Amino acid sequence: MNGEYSILENIKNPSDIKGMSDKELEALCAEIRRMLVDTVASTGGHLASNLGTVELTVALHKSFDSPEDKIVWDVGHQAYAHKLLTGRYSSFSTLRTENGISGFVRPDESVHDSFYEGHAGVSVSQAAGIAAANAVKGSKNFAVAVIGDGSFGNGMVYEALNHAGSSKSRLIVILNDNEMSISENVGAMARYLAAVRSKPEYYRFKAGAEKTLRKIPLVGKSLAYHLVKLKTLLKNAMYPSLFFEDLGFRYIGPIDGHNIESLCEAMDGAKTIEAPVVIHINTLKGRGYDYAESSPEKFHGISKFDINTGEQLTSGDSFSAHFGKTLCDFASKDKRICAITAAMSIGTGLEEFSKSYPERFYDVGIAEEHAVTFGSGLSAGGMIPVFAVYSTFLQRCADQLIHDGALQRRKMVIAVDRAGFVGEDGETHQGLFDVSLIQSIPNTTVYSPSTYSELSRAIYNALYKDENLVVIRYPRGSVPDAGEFCQTSGADYEIIGDELADIAIVTYGKLYFNAASALEMLKEKGISAKIIKLHKIKPLLQGAVEEAAKCKSVFFFEEGMRAGGAGEVLASRLLEKGFGGSFSLTAVDDEFVSHASVSRLMEKYSLSAEKICEKIISEVEQ
Repeated sequence: MNGEYSILENIKNPSDIKGMSDKELEALCAEIRRMLVDTVASTGGHLASNLGTVELTVALHKSFDSPEDKIVWDVGHQAYAHKLLTGRYSSFSTLRTENGISGFVRPDESVHDSFYEGHAGVSVSQAAGIAAANAVKGSKNFAVAVIGDGSFGNGMVYEALNHAGSSKSRLIVILNDNEMSISENVGAMARYLAAVRSKPEYYRFKAGAEKTLRKIPLVGKSLAYHLVKLKTLLKNAMYPSLFFEDLGFRYIGPIDGHNIESLCEAMDGAKTIEAPVVIHINTLKGRGYDYAESSPEKFHGISKFDINTGEQLTSGDSFSAHFGKTLCDFASKDKRICAITAAMSIGTGLEEFSKSYPERFYDVGIAEEHAVTFGSGLSAGGMIPVFAVYSTFLQRCADQLIHDGALQRRKMVIAVDRAGFVGEDGETHQGLFDVSLIQSIPNTTVYSPSTYSELSRAIYNALYKDENLVVIRYPRGSVPDAGEFCQTSGADYEIIGDELADIAIVTYGKLYFNAASALEMLKEKGISAKIIKLHKIKPLLQGAVEEAAKCKSVFFFEEGMRAGGAGEVLASRLLEKGFGGSFSLTAVDDEFVSHASVSRLMEKYSLSAEKICEKIISEVEQ
């Protein structure tokens, strides 16, 4: 790389930075930032959050001894610099590509990665568990949780703090406070942290005084001890209650999260305290790249972009955008319609709604469980709540969907974005589990539209025709240019192709377009077939079952998990009817799906048009 990364290319493990001077560390940080921008511009990924944690990452590896000391990254999307310092510099160009390194932390990639991460609010619990295990074993190593202020809106964090605060474990929680998650932070904790940020003079006085006193020969430690008692009185005078210390944690901060010397001092100081510690740091998302600094939401998770202009190289047309626009259209005529997001207003297409109808828009923070139950309350109050959530995060709401949604028979709509393969974000983000999760829940209707017009019809049905809990699932990205195959009726199910054919391809969602292309390939080879296209996948309508039962061969292709999916439901119904033909189900079978492009995953799991065609020809020939 022509010396552009002369420091980085010589770092093989974190110990290599231990002896570096402050000037060398600053130069290292500059190299890391250049590499982050250069790489994410070509691969896509999470940029703003990673640019904001460069100095923090360097300080962590200078102060702690990974992997003996465990660093647990909440979500894990902000650990690109961590990857560069832990032996993955040479493979960093493969970020988020098939067989390359992941955009999140993964233990199978490096001994320096403690957990597979991808969801918010879990790091404090994980690190507390490690610290407890260390205590049982008599280990002197530390467990460090690195968590953003956005994740602090997740209830699991408070469960972990409440439990861990009563221990004497060697647990250090680093609160990376950049005043944002993906969208701007909301809620009481955000206001609390803003208040803490407004009075840093107390912490500067405390830290400076203790440091000075400890240097005094003979009496310094004693004076410092008495200062601790004095600072408690001072703290109580300046703050009615300091949340973390009331829970049993010692609190250090706020610290400038872009000053490595201050960060290392705070971390080294925390290691001397015989109690769990919270280190509160302030950072700036997107630091060092002007476009990301000015638009951190846009550069949170971004596709390939032009470094010189900051513009993405892909179209903005998407199911998410169409969902948001359609919901606004209905809301303009019906004041009962409310929109809920869990800190994902931009990603789920709700930004326009938030501006047009702020009194009916609720961002609950990263708290998907609360969002569902809150929606149940809105419904009980006579409103029509619509909760937009990524499929991967819907997993967090299983109990609430059952107990607070379907069981209550409340009118509530769940808009499930990013259903199916999402590609480069990998195992923690693939939207493959929602159908299997929801199939077993009574009083629930599920739509899986293939086109924008079908999505609009599903939203209308969910708002005004269906009862109880209604789920609408749709994929990431846009509708493909498929000509006449885009002209679907939007009926609960429909037949495409030769209605009299005795070979049926059954599918739903965006996968329909692959099936339609396969249908044309089969026709060219003289094989007559039809598609039974499901728009409503729960309940599975009797008419669709009867159409399949007429055929000699039924092929179900599903972009989701095989176990508990719609394909297994159809197989069961056919068996009950005494179906005597052959039935084949192609889906993801009992595994987590790694990162690769969506097109590559379709090929790998035999769901591409070519693979669908091959499968049917092979069966027919046999």
